Amino acid sequence: MKISDIKTYPINIGSGSQLVVKVETDSGIYGWGASGLSGRELAVIGAITHFKVFLIGKDPHKIEAIWQELYRGQYFEGGRVLAAAISAIDIALYDIKGKTLGVPVYELLGGKQRNFVPCFASVRFTTLKELLDYSNTCIKEGWKVLRLAPAEFESQKDKSRFEPTESITLLADWVRELRHQVGRGITIGIDYHTRLTAAETYSFIKRMPAGTLDFIEEPIRDENPEAYESLRKMVDVPFAIGEEFSSKWQFLPFLEKNIAQYARVDVCNVGGITEAMKVAAIAEAHYIDLMPHNPLGPICTAASIHMAAACSNFSYLEEINTPAQQMGTNDRNFYPVQPELDGTGYQVPDTSGLGVEFDEKYALNQEFKPVEIPRLKRDDGSFTNW
Repeated sequence: MKISDIKTYPINIGSGSQLVVKVETDSGIYGWGASGLSGRELAVIGAITHFKVFLIGKDPHKIEAIWQELYRGQYFEGGRVLAAAISAIDIALYDIKGKTLGVPVYELLGGKQRNFVPCFASVRFTTLKELLDYSNTCIKEGWKVLRLAPAEFESQKDKSRFEPTESITLLADWVRELRHQVGRGITIGIDYHTRLTAAETYSFIKRMPAGTLDFIEEPIRDENPEAYESLRKMVDVPFAIGEEFSSKWQFLPFLEKNIAQYARVDVCNVGGITEAMKVAAIAEAHYIDLMPHNPLGPICTAASIHMAAACSNFSYLEEINTPAQQMGTNDRNFYPVQPELDGTGYQVPDTSGLGVEFDEKYALNQEFKPVEIPRLKRDDGSFTNW
């Protein structure tokens, strides 16, 4: 069996965009993958175009050897664009191998260790009422873990304005109220999406009683592990870090120094299933659980389910389509076959490969327009992270 073609499908879905990749073989068996670099799909397509030149004719079953060549086959190794392209191809190769052997992908990873993959409910809100309403809707449906995704700045007249001190003052009160209403039996985390500094993160956490938050995700930017290490010494709330990481090497200092308490590995960003399993092994050695990032769609979800099934150190998978909110990233027009949410998580499948199908004809009939993330600015006019 040889790789005969690689096709790319950038799509607009929900309020965002995705890049779906198909690896075809001369036997007729094909695999689906997806890249995770949202908003930069055209750059990833460019990288895949380069990769395609030397991938045609290769044995798709030699997944690790292909990974090494993709990563090291140019003088400038790594980076998020290349890692996203590698991720999509790597996932598709696992899909092909699973289909060829007639087994689910997790069987290629050592077999399943669990029958069910639990999820946390992502709760996106702009007001206190939305926070309480959406959270209570999820809890009534049995969800025990909530990850808050605040967008309180969107309730302003100027939705592009973000002032950190105002934000932490407001959200500390809101999260405290949520904890009061839901009690101690619900796990609550919050994703600050790298909008804060270390000092602002400290101030935010200290404005709430101990036990209000069970974890905080990405409060500051991750380029400098030492900055996170200093913050780790200042606060006692667990950190969930790593959704933007593009290799095991980027994870390494955060895991070796126990800076992160949850590894937010994204199988579509980190280098695919091959690299994600290596991150999982390093995390296991440091007693750190995976909490996979999963904001894209069914291919990312399926790949994450298979990874989670095969790992011992797993906590929760991100779920953005909940009883309270539907983000449209799993549109069945694009994905007629996809993982089905069962209550608060996913049953581990027994079908061969990933268990996802993508409608190429439908995708080709849709116009693709690149999507840019919002731009936030402080009152002094300076740019800040979204």
